[in-house]
Amino acid sequence: MTEKMRMAEQALEQGKGILRLAPTWVPRSFCRPGKRIKLHPDDYFILGQRGGIDERWFSSTTWAENGPDTPEDEGLSYVVVDEEGKDRVLLRDVVELLGSEIIGEVLWSKYHRWAMFSKFFDNAGPLPHHIHHRTEHAARVGADGKPEMYFFPSQMNNHGGEFPFTFFGFNPETTKEEVLEALKNFPKGDNKILSLAMAYKLDLDTGWDVPPGVMHAPGSLCTYEPQFASDVYAMYQSVLMNGQIVGEDLLWKNTPEKEVGNYEYLLDVIDWERNVDPEFHKNRFMRPIPVKPMEDMLADGYIEEWICYKCETVSAKRLTILPGRSVTIKDNAPYGLICLEGHGTFGKWEIESPALIRYGELTHDEYFVTEQAAKEGVVITNPSLTDPIVILKHFSDNPDLIIQ
Repeated sequence: MTEKMRMAEQALEQGKGILRLAPTWVPRSFCRPGKRIKLHPDDYFILGQRGGIDERWFSSTTWAENGPDTPEDEGLSYVVVDEEGKDRVLLRDVVELLGSEIIGEVLWSKYHRWAMFSKFFDNAGPLPHHIHHRTEHAARVGADGKPEMYFFPSQMNNHGGEFPFTFFGFNPETTKEEVLEALKNFPKGDNKILSLAMAYKLDLDTGWDVPPGVMHAPGSLCTYEPQFASDVYAMYQSVLMNGQIVGEDLLWKNTPEKEVGNYEYLLDVIDWERNVDPEFHKNRFMRPIPVKPMEDMLADGYIEEWICYKCETVSAKRLTILPGRSVTIKDNAPYGLICLEGHGTFGKWEIESPALIRYGELTHDEYFVTEQAAKEGVVITNPSLTDPIVILKHFSDNPDLIIQ
């Protein structure tokens, strides 16, 4: 038996099907931390020239593409085997070694991997208007297309940042010629591509569905982002509102080498019909939807809601355990989770939302629940007389999801 296999089986056994995960911090050289993800104030720039830390990734088996100096495990979640964290193994390796024992036979047969991850994205200002490639374009660089969704938790947004508005798509009357001109103007200064788009005010505890091929310039709220297991993107805006310049290399990111310089190819990456949809808000905006009648759940001591539910391959729920209650929660699919508020027990584990985390320290706020454990049900107990336990749960394909 290999050392990785030993640790994988030990972690599975000791957690009774629930794996404890270590925090995974990701820097971005083109971002500025909003400082709302509970990292110690002294540690947001601990990685120096590699950029400020403005992301925490959850249940990730996906490598973060951060340029030539990126460590081989950047963005990858570790399963903690011992209390001190000296023994740990990548979640990616655990899934590869144990397969259907972790994610179930359906997901293993379809993907042969855990095909999603989630993150907190915590930027002080807006991002450039950018795009994630659809399957056919991502495949040309050996990657997968990337649908993603947004949710803006109240617990993570004690301030709204510099610009809590997000631009999506293009105005319905926009022409392809106007977008092509903006792309060609990228090297000449501000290409004014945002003049072709509409901004929406971001409201706490709501969300948006962002299919691949849809342009978006995310605003400055701290965002929970369930997404497919891919890190493909290209930045189509050259200068941000605060004067920050976007490098031209990011315009051509994830473009096949022979297409670099071909602005028509960049235009082809765009899902045109979705971008100019006159009912974009109606079709992409998401408010929480209770999974059962509210009165039944309140009587049982909890509230569970779908918060991301417009995508077939990725979804998310928010689970609230009321003060002083103990409940058993069952799901028909494996999931990762992050605890936003409160403390108590989750299966055999302690669960708590820390106030402050030092870089490299362990927590008890993030876990991965295997399919068998999810189906059998997890007992969650909230000993507080006043505070709820609030958990966000991120899923790959989920048979219980009804696309809204």
